[in-house]
Amino acid sequence: MSVALSNIDEIIELVKAAPSPTKAKEQLIAKTWQGSAIKDLIGDRDMSLFKPEDLPAELGLQQSGDYQLSPKQAQAILDLKLHRLTGLEKDKIFDEFNELLEGIKYLLDILQNPEKLMQVIRDELIEIRDNFANGRLTEIIESKIDLTLEDLIAQEERVVTLSHGGYVKAQSLSDYQAQRRGGKGKAATKMKDEDFVDQLFVANSHDTVLCFSSTGKVHWLKVYELPMASRTARGKPIINLLPLEKDEVINAILPVAEFTQDQFVFMVTSSGTCKKTSLTNFSRPRKGGIIAIELRDGDKLVGVDITSGENDIMLFSANGKSIRFKESDVRAVGRTAIGVRGMKLKDDEIVSAIIADDSSPILTATEKGYGKRTNLDEYRAQARGGSGVISIKTSDRNGKVVGAIQVTDEDEMMLISNKATLVRARANDVSIIGRNTKV
Repeated sequence: MSVALSNIDEIIELVKAAPSPTKAKEQLIAKTWQGSAIKDLIGDRDMSLFKPEDLPAELGLQQSGDYQLSPKQAQAILDLKLHRLTGLEKDKIFDEFNELLEGIKYLLDILQNPEKLMQVIRDELIEIRDNFANGRLTEIIESKIDLTLEDLIAQEERVVTLSHGGYVKAQSLSDYQAQRRGGKGKAATKMKDEDFVDQLFVANSHDTVLCFSSTGKVHWLKVYELPMASRTARGKPIINLLPLEKDEVINAILPVAEFTQDQFVFMVTSSGTCKKTSLTNFSRPRKGGIIAIELRDGDKLVGVDITSGENDIMLFSANGKSIRFKESDVRAVGRTAIGVRGMKLKDDEIVSAIIADDSSPILTATEKGYGKRTNLDEYRAQARGGSGVISIKTSDRNGKVVGAIQVTDEDEMMLISNKATLVRARANDVSIIGRNTKV
């Protein structure tokens, strides 16, 4: 501004003659201006101390007294309002410039003199003390603080997925913004053609994940220990995160925010054994995992879930039989107990277990690719330990039952063959028919 005011007549003529603002700016930058007014203000001070470090040497005030404008300075001159050309405003601008020079000189003097710097710091601290001092609000105690890794990890909601092929990962819930109804959504994970998401839930980063294996053991992981990955990444094999034995695979993962007395872990094996254990029995993690349910030779864990103690339990066998009974028929036992018979089997095995809700139909599928949906009320409740009723008729054409699940009309299902062929279909495309109706 000081340069502009010192050369105001010439600048006005240049701007008036310029065909456009861009051309005027270019001409302001190209011309060498008289900077004697600025040089007089600087006086015997070191000129280099007042030049911005990022300003090239060829711009600004030169030793000769000439002044070369930068693009930013030229634009500021073009933006100058007419009222600033008055004598009063002119004097004001020169006064401000002189004050800036004095201020810069004062601050540089402090920085170059350690004693002055410490005195300024001391004076400012004393001023703060005098103006804002009050009694200590905190108490200083001499004690050792034990910090764990969990204490250093922020709590946030995360989306956890486990694929059919055993790949697990976690993502921040913020990766999935709410969309309007009818939106296309976002891919939650990238899978190989023969793999798909088997389990998905939202849990806090500090929650515990109970990992139940085919051998009846339970392992522990924290949600923050699961690998964080992008929406399109597969994640990591869960077997790399746990000390699993040979041929041991994870059948189910369950998130637990708090181990409470009023919740239970309900387990079902292929031999028809059921076991209900208080969730608190799994509140103390052990490095190598612990036995959740004792399995005899050839037996395996096929289903596990967290229950309230008041649910209905449904078991489905490979030969097409099913049984529905009250969870209260199975009393809670300790972790080392064997469990009780849930369904009487003869040359048969349990393939699925369902913690039933009040209304949704049951979808049953066979090994030859046949399936049907049956309304829940067709499965009458009976005493635990019975032989059950026919859920779907098996035959050479249908094959044995491979699975059963409770679905709604809005659900989609994924079916995979032993040759890794994957089929995706809507649940409501499968007809609802009776238990004894042939498919």
